[in-house]
This record gives sequence, C-alpha cells and structure tokens, in this order.
Amino acid sequence: MDPRKRRTIDALLQAGEELFASRGVDEVTVEQIAGKAGVAVGSIYNHFGSKAGLHAAIVERALSADRDHMDRAYTAGRTPVEQLFAAAEEYLEFYLAYPEYFRMLAFPGTPGQYPAGQDLAGRLARSVDQQNRRMVEALRAGIADGTLRDVDPEQVATILWASWNGVISLGWRPDALHRTEGELRELLRTATDVVARGLLAR
Repeated sequence: MDPRKRRTIDALLQAGEELFASRGVDEVTVEQIAGKAGVAVGSIYNHFGSKAGLHAAIVERALSADRDHMDRAYTAGRTPVEQLFAAAEEYLEFYLAYPEYFRMLAFPGTPGQYPAGQDLAGRLARSVDQQNRRMVEALRAGIADGTLRDVDPEQVATILWASWNGVISLGWRPDALHRTEGELRELLRTATDVVARGLLAR
C-alpha cells in the first residue's frame, strides 16, 4: 500500500477510535473525524465508504487484537490452569496496549449507538462468547484429566471474565480506587488464583 494512503487510513482509524470511545456513532460527524485526523472529509468515503464503514473497521481491529492476545494464552504446552492464568495476563496486556478496544469489547454501548443496518453489537457479543468458549474448553480439559473438580465450565468462565473486566476497569478510575499497572497484575492473579484453587480436585 502507498505510504501516504496508509498514513491517511491510520489517522482516520485513530481519530475514529478516540471520538467513538466517548460518544455514540450517530453523535460523531464525519467532519469531526476528518478534522481530528487532519485529512479531507472525502477521505472517509474513499477509504471506508461511510462513517459506518469506518466504525465497522475499528470494531474488526478491536476483535483482531483481542484474538491475537488470547492466541498467546491458549497454547498446547500449558495445562488448563496455566492457560487460565495466561488468559488473565493477556487480557490485561490487551487492555494496556489497546484501552479503547478493551472498553469496546468489555463495556459496549447500547445497540442504538451503532450504525443502523449493521449488527455490530451482536458481532461484539459473539466474539466475546467465542473467546469465553476457549476458557470453557480449557476448563473441560482440566475436568476430563482429573485436575479440576466437576463444575459447570460455562458458569466459571463467565465468572472469571466478569471479574477480570471489573478488576481491569479500576485502571481508568479517576479517584482513590484507581489501581496502577502493577496493582492490576497482582489483583488479576489473585482473582484467578482464588477461583483456580477452588477448582482443583482434592
């Protein structure tokens, strides 16, 4: 791709991510996106077809980044419990590298905030479910090999995912509840450890 074209696309994606993070898609204008990116409004239509097309591209980038991080966690060389700890660590790394992507997946807006005619809310939900399915499979593998108790893996996966979201969200609090990167790592490990210890077969 031509370097100038690549720079324009990247600038639009970055501007869109920042603007969509705090407002619904309908509340953001193409003029605001173009102005923030420092390019002509026509660039949005040339490269993405519409504002909705730009937003959809941002969603896909968020989903791709999340998958890349989770791929590093669920490797064959790890035991099921090790995969759970690795997933927690990679989820935090995903947040640290892409905080706005994390918010998009962990705390999506209402369906009405997304462009009409695009099932982006459903797309986000399905992607989260796909990643949670990997956790479910890790738990099932541990139950099958006898290292984990016979529990409901879907419920446990949901509990872990929800607790990780809650812990990581402390990273952007502006008050006394704010936690640093190091503190978030320790909290995530503790949260996962508490669940893992309860899962271990006696």
